[in-house]
Order: sequence, then structure tokens, then C-alpha cells
Amino acid sequence: MPEHTLKQFDAELEAVRARVLQMGGLVEEQIVRAMDALAGGNVQAAARVVEDDHRVNALEVAIDEECSTIIARRQPAAGDLRMLMMVVKTITDLERIGDEAAKIARMTQLIYESDRPFVPRTTEIRHMADVALGILRNSLDAFARLDLAVAAKAVRQDDRVDESFRAILRQLITFMMEDPRTISNSIEILFIAKALERVGDHAKNMSEYVVYMVKGKDVRHTGPEGVEREALTQH
Repeated sequence: MPEHTLKQFDAELEAVRARVLQMGGLVEEQIVRAMDALAGGNVQAAARVVEDDHRVNALEVAIDEECSTIIARRQPAAGDLRMLMMVVKTITDLERIGDEAAKIARMTQLIYESDRPFVPRTTEIRHMADVALGILRNSLDAFARLDLAVAAKAVRQDDRVDESFRAILRQLITFMMEDPRTISNSIEILFIAKALERVGDHAKNMSEYVVYMVKGKDVRHTGPEGVEREALTQH
């Protein structure tokens, strides 16, 4: 490949990576806005989160098309092809995180538009959201810098999200058994907790793709220990 074509190709790859980070920023903002709407009981803000989901979807489609065009025109090999494959997988997970943000917003609307007397405690959910957002931010950071140590940290953090989910589930079951009037709201809170657990899972996937990009090794289903081992091994 001539040098000027090579530089152009590098610029195209860099532009795609920048778009992914833009999409990541938008998805992160959607989660934050959905959680703020839940904490403040703001159904109008929740509705705006649902309406804005189309922006996330549009970015996924645009980036996917860019990757397809680059593969068709440049026929990349080895590391460059892995980079584009990582991007395609990452934007799929980001789009799904956007869906979970919209789900949290829809549950918020159901909770606060009802005439039920029960107002949910959101402290535990808020903590869970903070941990899930931490994984997302670390995964985006790992993607931006191809940093394996940060990727391994993000994968390890997902255990904390799962623990939070189990704790919230136990608490909600107790509420529902003690007072049946809390059942409807407790189920909606449970859906929100499940959405946050899925955010953690999708964000963790993104970090695993970074390891694949750098090492050429698929570390999915190997657990945090497998990811850390691969991330810290020098080839």
C-alpha cells in the first residue's frame, strides 16, 4: 500500500475510533439521565431519554456502515482487521446499553405515573448504577488507549454489579412479602436493577474485545482471572 494511501487508511481508522467514543459518551449520558430521572421522580426527563434512544441507534448504523466500507475498499489484514471487528462488536454492546437506559426511563415513568402510595428507595440502585457506569467508563478508556490493565479492571468490576443485583433482589422480595402493596413498584425496580446488570455485562464485553484486539486471543467466558492472565502476559 503506498504511503499516502496508508496515511489515509490510518486516518479512516482513527475517525471510526473517535465515532465509537462519541457513541460511548452518548450512551453514558443516557444512563446518567435515566438514573437522575428515577432519583428525582422526573417523568418528563425519563420521556426524553426514551425519545433520544434513536440517536444511539443511528450512530450504530453509521459506524457499522463505515466499517463495512473500509473493509470492502481497503481489505485490511491482521491488527487492522481485528480493530474493525472490535469496533463492530463494541458498537453492538453500546447500542444495547442504550436500550437498557431507555428501559430504566420507561420503568421510571411507570413508577411515578401510577397512583400508588409506595415511593421506591433508590439508594441501592444508585450505588449499582455508579458501579456499572464505572465499568463502562473503564471499558471506553481501555478502548481509547488499548490499555489491557484497565480492561482487566473493568472485567473484574462486573462481579460487584452482580453482587448488588442479588442484594437488591433479596431486599425487594422482603418488601413484597411484608407488604403486597409494594409488589408493582418492586417489580419495576427489579427491572431497573436487571437493566443495570445488563449494562455491566455489555460494558465488560467491550473490555474483553480490547484484549482480543491487542493479543488476538478471545478471552470471553474465561472469567476475570483468564482476562487478567492474558492482559498481564507479555508476548
